[in-house]
Amino acid sequence: QVQLVESGGGLVQAGGSLRLSCAASGHTFSSYVMAWFRQAPGKEREFVAAISWSGSSTNYADSVKGRFTISRDNAWNMVYLQMNSLTSEDTAVYYCAANSNTGWTTPLPTEYDYWGQGTQVTVSS
Repeated sequence: QVQLVESGGGLVQAGGSLRLSCAASGHTFSSYVMAWFRQAPGKEREFVAAISWSGSSTNYADSVKGRFTISRDNAWNMVYLQMNSLTSEDTAVYYCAANSNTGWTTPLPTEYDYWGQGTQVTVSS
């Protein structure tokens, strides 16, 4: 079992930055692929970024490439999402997710079996 708790969301002006954090419990965190998803009002949950267990491989949605960076610290059971050049299109609830099923940075939410409660990010224009 893995429990995930996100933090770091808030209100930011367009063009600004935020760093989201995800704290994970569990002995096997370092073996999980970790990811961030987001869901805006009235829209389906969408993939943002994923990182392999070692951190050597990452995957990003086209909409965030070059602006967002995912990273992890296995010593502290943490995953981060650095978000730069934010726009109103980035407004959403952001979720941290853990995948114990596959070894690659899949963008499919059905492959992730543990989810956090989410943290709200609001970008004002």
